[in-house]
Amino acid sequence: MISPSLSYVDALNRRTFLGGSARTLGFAALGSLITPDAFAAGGTATGLSGWPHLPVKARRVIYLFQSGAPSQMDLFDHKPSMAAYFGKDLPDSVRKGQRLTGMTSGQKSLPVAPSVFKFAEHGESRATISELMPHVSQIADDLCFIKSMHTEAINHDPAITFFQTGRQIAGYPSMGSWLSYGLGSENKDLPAFVVLTSFGSGRKDCQPLASRLWGSGFLPSEHQGVRFRNSGDPVLYLSNPGGMSPSMRRRSLDVLNALNEDRLRLVGDPEIQTRIAQYEMAFRMQTSVPDLTDMKDEPQHILDMYGPDVKRPGSYAANCLLARRLAERDVRFVQLFHMGWDQHFNLPKAIQGQCHDTDQPTAALIKDLKQRGLLEDTLIVWGGEFGRTIYSQGTLTESNYGRDHHPRCFTVFLAGGGIKPGMTMGETDEFCYNITKDPVSIYDLHATMLDRLGIDHNRLSHKFQGLDARLTGVEGAKVVKPILA
Repeated sequence: MISPSLSYVDALNRRTFLGGSARTLGFAALGSLITPDAFAAGGTATGLSGWPHLPVKARRVIYLFQSGAPSQMDLFDHKPSMAAYFGKDLPDSVRKGQRLTGMTSGQKSLPVAPSVFKFAEHGESRATISELMPHVSQIADDLCFIKSMHTEAINHDPAITFFQTGRQIAGYPSMGSWLSYGLGSENKDLPAFVVLTSFGSGRKDCQPLASRLWGSGFLPSEHQGVRFRNSGDPVLYLSNPGGMSPSMRRRSLDVLNALNEDRLRLVGDPEIQTRIAQYEMAFRMQTSVPDLTDMKDEPQHILDMYGPDVKRPGSYAANCLLARRLAERDVRFVQLFHMGWDQHFNLPKAIQGQCHDTDQPTAALIKDLKQRGLLEDTLIVWGGEFGRTIYSQGTLTESNYGRDHHPRCFTVFLAGGGIKPGMTMGETDEFCYNITKDPVSIYDLHATMLDRLGIDHNRLSHKFQGLDARLTGVEGAKVVKPILA
């Protein structure tokens, strides 16, 4: 008996059979990724049927994720009445038997710790902001505060994963991947989804970040976020190895692409088209990324606006300026992660460090976008994965305390991109423990962000394990209409 050829056997396997059925669509998508003409002015490689479903208010998102969970009652949710409760145990009528973490569940008491920081009202909106954020205070009328965010997760890893993917467990696509998948890119020379990370001075041993937070999950891997490194080449292997010229790189890539295209025609594996597209993108990034990251064309007054850390690669300030440059180049989704907000102990000192890192650059980014006419169609989101407790974890003194995780209520703020400026939504009780008005879930926030991008969140889906998987799940997410401009 003559054995069948390897190619014949391969063509009969299950993966090949299924991949072949999508071959036509795959080649169309590949064409949009590697053909410059597909990105003519205003053009978008879109996989989202019928888009835009809604008026498009934002073309891009910059997500300033404060990893570790900022303390809302030390920054934005002022509770002056707590001064009278200093050191008293949190009333059972407030806690209502709600779950505690293992870090404070064994404490003999849960002593109330009023914030040691001063607050004031700012702008015509009279937004109440802590003295820790003097620069953000100056742009209060550009911001929309949501003080009634809540989440199901009480520990960092599932909570951060929930914010990025809409699920507490690993394996699902991040929001940036969903947008890359649904809307494609408006820049053929840069990824649609870029990730920037920085270490805060508040707590340098804070939780690490896993690459799955910007992963594509079950979506094609071409949609995963591209993380820029904080030192050396922003992207690995951006520079040609010694002895290889750009023309030699181009010729070798053409040969490699031809081999991959032959294989794609034979077996129809969609990951091959991803590989081709990534090779081509990497080649174009050899020119586009050095131009992006070269700050020599930035005038001194702009650098000064972002603060002294802007010249330190990998700092939050440098990443905020880089985010503006990415926005100028129409990168669809820019995700900044700033670590160090997990302040269980010594919070007053640690949070001052974090605010020193983030206050001036955050305000500068928003002002910079606004003066360039980019804030109008760029959606800014600032916030962490949950809030902090009003009671102290560990020893409480008049000048020192810590705060545990608190998922029941916390604050985020948004700006630009079709969001109503100069307003505050939601209220919490006097202990900043429970929401008393206008609760907003993570699914609601995601639905609202998609709405501003012209997407009906129910229609951004992908077939997975027999279900139409969505970023906003099946939990009845609703767009937060009061904050829409």
